[in-house]
Amino acid sequence: MLEYYLSIENILALDLFSGTGNIGYELVSRGASMVVAVEQNPHCARFIYSTAESLQMKQLKVVRSDVFGFLKRNTTLFDLVFADPPYDMKQIADLPDLVLRKEVLKPGGLFVLEHPGEFDFAQNEYFSEQRQYGKVNFSLFVFEP
Repeated sequence: MLEYYLSIENILALDLFSGTGNIGYELVSRGASMVVAVEQNPHCARFIYSTAESLQMKQLKVVRSDVFGFLKRNTTLFDLVFADPPYDMKQIADLPDLVLRKEVLKPGGLFVLEHPGEFDFAQNEYFSEQRQYGKVNFSLFVFEP
């Protein structure tokens, strides 16, 4: 699905709410030049780090941090930002504006947000499409400043 929007090879990607790191591993395996995995839970962050080490994925950098704090401090521009927040998180509706207005994406960059079905982001100026796979919803945004 992502390759319709951008070639994954040689991109800089940001994986927010990384969990076990599966998105990061997949992006690295498809040729991403760097993936920053942001995860607040220390056990999950250690798991991602040790898995990346054992798979010799030097392109995967783990940052143990609160996502919102990370976004405030971040100075890197990414080609792709993927966010899979906890479905009960109260700030899900705020994520598109935080990512799309905070100089996180390069022009033409893609933001993918996984979210529960009750959210509708179609009114966002950068919204491209929403896809549903079972109970999982993805909203895609293309940053064109």
